[in-house]
Amino acid sequence: MDGNSKMQTQAPKAGEGEQLTGAEIVLRALADQGVDTIFGYPGGAVLPIYDAIYAQQQVRHILVRHEQGAGHMAEGYARSTGKCGVALATSGPGATNMVTPLADALMDSIPMVVFTGQVPAHLIGSDAFQEADTVGITRSCTKHNYLVRDVNDLARVIHEAFYVATHGRPGPVLIDIPKSVQFAKGNYVGPEAIEHRTYHPRTEPQDKRIEEAVALMASAKRPIIYSGGGVINSGPQASESLRALAKATGCRSRRR
Repeated sequence: MDGNSKMQTQAPKAGEGEQLTGAEIVLRALADQGVDTIFGYPGGAVLPIYDAIYAQQQVRHILVRHEQGAGHMAEGYARSTGKCGVALATSGPGATNMVTPLADALMDSIPMVVFTGQVPAHLIGSDAFQEADTVGITRSCTKHNYLVRDVNDLARVIHEAFYVATHGRPGPVLIDIPKSVQFAKGNYVGPEAIEHRTYHPRTEPQDKRIEEAVALMASAKRPIIYSGGGVINSGPQASESLRALAKATGCRSRRR
């Protein structure tokens, strides 16, 4: 199931409202998000998704030797391409092995969407085989996380997850998908139909705050600019602007 495997059939082409299994919805949503590569390690709770991976050609799967490796590889992919990294792991210990990459991505502002398998929805909370409270465990090390109980919510949740991961301050988002949801059939909706109801990061600066910052710099006796990865992530123009600011104000610059 690595990137060199020969895929057998073309991915199903879903239109608005077309009925697909949850596993097929995952792959269709990834393709619509422009994802070309995912990193993962198979397990019983994600076998339907692996069947869907095998049945399409648009998204390449990189087989790893450990789930933590999949998470770190997704981080590296995001850093090197500027795209959102994607990783896949099974339930229980497979999901908990993702905690370190998730925490690292959150601290370093790396956009990443992680899919984890979960026991069938009706068994959640029963201490089923390889069940773990993945949402609870990862709440403190993700920008946001989801447990999808209804297959008709799955496409919307995936598109929302990519929006949250890549807008505002980037970071990791986890989607926990019960095996029963992966088998169930539901409606697919594309990303153009999705608008996040509550997450609207502020992207325009406030003039008053800029004036306050200028006043502080002007009155500082030994000003230092302490800049971080946000400047680098914002592109070459942001770095040029930072250098111009440092020169104009006489500030020393310390790069983290």
